[in-house]
Amino acid sequence: MILLFASLSCLLLSIALTRAMIVYALSVNLMDQPNERSSHKVPTPRGGGVAFVVTYLISLVSLHSMLGIGPSFTWGCTGAAVVVAVLGFIDDRRGLKARTRFVGHLLAACWFLYFLDTVPPVPIFGVTVNLGLTGFALAALFLVWMINLFNFMDGIDGLASMEAVTVTGFGALLWALRGPGGDWAAAVLLACSVTGFLVWNFPPARIFMGDAGSGFLGLTVAAVALWCGRAHPEMFWSWFILVGCFMVDATTTLVRRVRRGERFSEAHRSHAYQYASRKLRSHRLVTLGVFAINTVWLLPIAAAVAFGHLDGLLGVVIAYVPIVGLTFRFKAGDRSAQEL
Repeated sequence: MILLFASLSCLLLSIALTRAMIVYALSVNLMDQPNERSSHKVPTPRGGGVAFVVTYLISLVSLHSMLGIGPSFTWGCTGAAVVVAVLGFIDDRRGLKARTRFVGHLLAACWFLYFLDTVPPVPIFGVTVNLGLTGFALAALFLVWMINLFNFMDGIDGLASMEAVTVTGFGALLWALRGPGGDWAAAVLLACSVTGFLVWNFPPARIFMGDAGSGFLGLTVAAVALWCGRAHPEMFWSWFILVGCFMVDATTTLVRRVRRGERFSEAHRSHAYQYASRKLRSHRLVTLGVFAINTVWLLPIAAAVAFGHLDGLLGVVIAYVPIVGLTFRFKAGDRSAQEL
C-alpha cells in the first residue's frame, strides 16, 4: 500500500512539475532551437528533466526507509545524481566543456561506487568471475558510458523517457519476483517519476528533458542495475539486456564515427533511431517501436536470464544480434544518413 501511494504521488508530482517547467522555460526563453543537426522542426522548451530529477530524489530520500530501500543506495545514488543533474542543467543553460563534464561524471561514478562497496561478481557460463579492482574500473566506465549514452539517445520525442520507463519498470518487476529485499522499489519510483514527464514528452513533445534529465537517467539506470547485480549477480545481465536498444545504437554509432576520425562530442544526427525517424517521418513510430522491442523481445530474454533458464552472456548475444542488424539497416554512424 505504501509503495502504491508513493508511486502515484511520484506520477502526479512529476506531471505537475513538468508543466511548471514548461512555463518556466517559456518565461526565460530556455528553448531548443532547430538546426541542421536537429530532429525537430519547431522551437521547443527544454530542461524538463529537472521535474523527474526533483520528484525522484525527494521521493527516494523521504520514503526510502518506509519502502525498504537501503540507506547506502539512497545516499550513494542521490549524491551522484545531484552532481550529474547539476552539470547537465549548467550545460543546458550556458554550455560546458566536454572535459569538465567527463571529470564531473567520473567523480559522480566514484561517489556511487564508494557506497556500492563491492562490485558484483560476473557469472559466465556457470563460472563466477570475481573481478576485484578491475571490476570497480569497469563499473565506473559503465556508469560514465550510461550517462553519455542516454544523452546521445535523447534526440527524438519520447524516446529516452520511454526507454527509461520500460527498462526500470521491467527491471523492477524481475527484481521483485526474484526477491528478497525492497531495494527494487527504487526502480519503481524512478519509472513512475519519468512516466509523469513522458505525459508531456510523448510525441509530439511539448518539452524536452535536456542534459540535466538525460544524464540523470543514464546514471540512475546504471546505478540500479549495479545494485541489483550486487544482490543477484546474474540479474546484472538482465539489465544489460533490457537496455539493449540504446546500448547497441549508441555504441555502434560511436565506433563507426570514431573510426572515420570524427570527434565523438560533435553534434550529429547519424544514430539509427534518427535515421529511422526521418525515413518513417515519425518520432512516434520509432518511440513505440523501441517500446515494442523492449517488451516483446528483450523482456522475455532478460526474464530467462534472471530465473536461471539462460546464461547471461549468451542471453546478451541472442538479444543484441538482431538489434545490431537493425542499426546497420538504419545506417547507424553512416555520414550520408545525416543528409537524408
